[in-house]
Amino acid sequence: MAVNLRKGQKVDLTKGKAGLTKLLVGLGWDTNRYDGGSDFDLDAAAFLLGTDGRAAKEQNFVYYNNLEDPSGAVKHLGDNRTGEGEGDDEQITIDLSLVPPDVDKIDFTATIFEADERGQNFGQVSNAYIRVVDESNGEELVRFDLGEDFSIETAVVVGELYRHAGEWKFNAIGSGFQGGLAALVRNFGLDA
Repeated sequence: MAVNLRKGQKVDLTKGKAGLTKLLVGLGWDTNRYDGGSDFDLDAAAFLLGTDGRAAKEQNFVYYNNLEDPSGAVKHLGDNRTGEGEGDDEQITIDLSLVPPDVDKIDFTATIFEADERGQNFGQVSNAYIRVVDESNGEELVRFDLGEDFSIETAVVVGELYRHAGEWKFNAIGSGFQGGLAALVRNFGLDA
């Protein structure tokens, strides 16, 4: 049974689960009624970060144009441009056994493609969530529903996996940014 988290809560994923190495992170959302004439395209991404909270190189940013980090530990399963249908809209897999030792945490984000040009923001998004699944058996381990807290933001750090005392934990972050993907990329130490 999945642990439902609130913003700021943390949970241990691997303690007592020695065989847990392969995870699937699913992000999903719906759009509220929107008649701006443009598609509403949200994009999930993962940033592999060091202890300083920064990505060491551009390849540590995994998203629709870079589907896999160099170690093969983090893989984006493809861009969903509409968010239509039930369940996860985009998914990222993580093999904890392949995560390089210099990667301390993996942050998961959602951004709105061309948000400024299209006049879109997360205030027009509902039912957004992130979930972490044990890929070996399909068991949902953690779920964090974002709620409706974002009115003008165009990017959100949804949650993160991080190392602590030899184990992997999950932190429900839910922190919004203005400036879309470029703001996130700069936040994590890369050139936008």
